[in-house]
Amino acid sequence: MNYDHILIRFGEISTKGKNRRSFIERLKQNIKLVLNDYNKLKYFSNRDRMTITLNGEQPDAIRSQLKQVFGIQSFSLAIKCESRLEDIKTTALAAIRAEYQEGDTFKVATKRAYKQFELDTNEMNAEIGAHILRNTEGLTVDVRNPDIPLRVEIREEATYLTIRDEKGAGGLPVGSAGKAMLMLSGGFDSPVAGFYAMKRGLSVEAVHFFSPPYTSERAKQKVIDLAGGLSKFGGKMTLHIVPFTKTQELIQKQIPENYTMTATRRLMLQIADRIREQRKGLALITGESLGQVASQTLESMYAINAVTSTPILRPLIGMDKTEIIEKSREIGTYDTSIQPFEDCCTIFTPPSPKTRPKKEKIEHFESFVDFEPLIQEAVEQIETIELYGEQVANDKFAELF
Repeated sequence: MNYDHILIRFGEISTKGKNRRSFIERLKQNIKLVLNDYNKLKYFSNRDRMTITLNGEQPDAIRSQLKQVFGIQSFSLAIKCESRLEDIKTTALAAIRAEYQEGDTFKVATKRAYKQFELDTNEMNAEIGAHILRNTEGLTVDVRNPDIPLRVEIREEATYLTIRDEKGAGGLPVGSAGKAMLMLSGGFDSPVAGFYAMKRGLSVEAVHFFSPPYTSERAKQKVIDLAGGLSKFGGKMTLHIVPFTKTQELIQKQIPENYTMTATRRLMLQIADRIREQRKGLALITGESLGQVASQTLESMYAINAVTSTPILRPLIGMDKTEIIEKSREIGTYDTSIQPFEDCCTIFTPPSPKTRPKKEKIEHFESFVDFEPLIQEAVEQIETIELYGEQVANDKFAELF
């Protein structure tokens, strides 16, 4: 069947009040960004749904990309016809004929948004169903669990017919809830944390700490690939790569070994917070899961968090490692995260890190070292990469955010 439209349903956006329009506009912008390669598409939206006119574009690749856009509850390939009874019956029969096989069942469900239409909902279901039965063989009606659920939406300007709904990613459109900085490593956890933050509407920029020659260019590329993989959920990802070698060398030299991990996390947090301030973000995001490693005990979090008053979001705080890895498989970051290229966090992990560090002790150790020049230098020398669909974005994408 030659589908000519896609109908998009909003889900959680529909619960919004006077600000609903801003959520819809953000969703439309994100969809356009994700589907930028399809030049013929046309978009229309109202309070209830969004319609994409295909204009000859093939729908299969578009469908797979739409499934990853946050803010979409469900969508359907649709056929458009005039809101006249005979046109609707003819289009419905053609749609069924393109789908059904011997022994299939079907159901007609009509939604009459145009109340002045000549027949009501039940009359339309009966009229269309009878027309289909008269002109097909081996097809029967099943109102409970049909093989072919035909939906007919009658509006004044046109009628849209769909066969099946496809589940969307849900959540809120990326960018509708403000901006936050994701502390992105090369592991499983932080990309999944970024995914969940984006699902709640956050525009996420990633911050990665890079310590050559202790960490390799392949480790850096691994993180670029992870950030690019996350971009498919919102259309774009900005990655800030922070030179961290000098800072880590100073930490290893001046801080007692069992406190080096705590000091490292505190310095990372301060640098990420400076970048957040420059980029007008409102929060920091980490992939921490309570008790998973030494730096993620409650005592460690307390000692590390003390360097900032900025909100720190931890979407994975109650998840275990098995759940996180399974989610990484679902969102497509697993194969990249599993690559054996270590980042600076794992390279410099001490053999016996303090699991219950004291805030007063780490502050005492740090008081003998002036880290401020290195913090400032790291912020000034960051490398920023714009990613779109796992590739480096060009300037026109950056203008949308």
